[in-house]
Amino acid sequence: MYEQYYGLSEKPFSLTPDTEFYFQSMTHQQALNVLMVALDSGDGFIKLTGEVGTGKTLLCRKLLDELDEHHKTIYIPNPHMSCDALLKAVIDEMGLEQKVDRADYLSSINQQLINNARQNFKTVILLDEAQSLPVESLEAIRLLSNLETGKKKLVQIILFGQPELDSKLDDKSIRQLKQRIVHASQLQNLSLQALKRYVEHRLDSAGYCGPALFSDRAIRLLYKKSRGIPRLINLLCNKALMLAYSSGSFHVNDGLVKKAARDSQQVSRGALSKLKAVSQIGAVVAFALLVPQWTQMLS
Repeated sequence: MYEQYYGLSEKPFSLTPDTEFYFQSMTHQQALNVLMVALDSGDGFIKLTGEVGTGKTLLCRKLLDELDEHHKTIYIPNPHMSCDALLKAVIDEMGLEQKVDRADYLSSINQQLINNARQNFKTVILLDEAQSLPVESLEAIRLLSNLETGKKKLVQIILFGQPELDSKLDDKSIRQLKQRIVHASQLQNLSLQALKRYVEHRLDSAGYCGPALFSDRAIRLLYKKSRGIPRLINLLCNKALMLAYSSGSFHVNDGLVKKAARDSQQVSRGALSKLKAVSQIGAVVAFALLVPQWTQMLS
């Protein structure tokens, strides 16, 4: 809608986790470093947590891009499934062509992991939205972590989840799993300074060339309304640019940000709590139901 108006090649504040827009904030870079070091060390279990909208899925995809050809990766985006279904998903992601009976899930996975290791491949399983894993499925993950040779683990597992994942891991029935998490990191909200760089980075990545679009007052109000949460920053910036375009303005001032925030209940704590209850795709739909005037923008 406003891309041509600002000389953009695409929308700079899309909700889709696109690695081309990855912003190397301090908190995200530290988390990525922890993940890379943990994988290099060969430790079995790794955990990354962060509040809704802080960029866990984007970081997960960035990590997938960073891993070289010596890694075999298995990405499960929504692991809210039974124990058998989860193991079957791992089987499918491994690309095993033969049909496997339910009783052979673990043994088949184990054999493939051994084959990978013999070819000097490291196998990594990435579980996004891990807080949605049922307790019994977390136990299945623990069983996978048992697969090892005499000297090293055959698979490394990274859990990406909301803070609720920590509460789930406190369950006494899976305390053995929690004890095996050697590395853990937590994503933080962006600071005011990082938010300003984030907005500029997104615009630059979308092809913008020109003076700063958002005034300093607009940036400060963005920080106050979004609390430094990237997903909410994207929502407000997209809305503010739409308002600027429709009003014939070029620059975005604090008044336009205020209108964007007033038009959207998504920056309220109530809406944010609803976002925690749904998956990433479901969150967009839920927001559209909460705020009808955003439906066209999110479609």
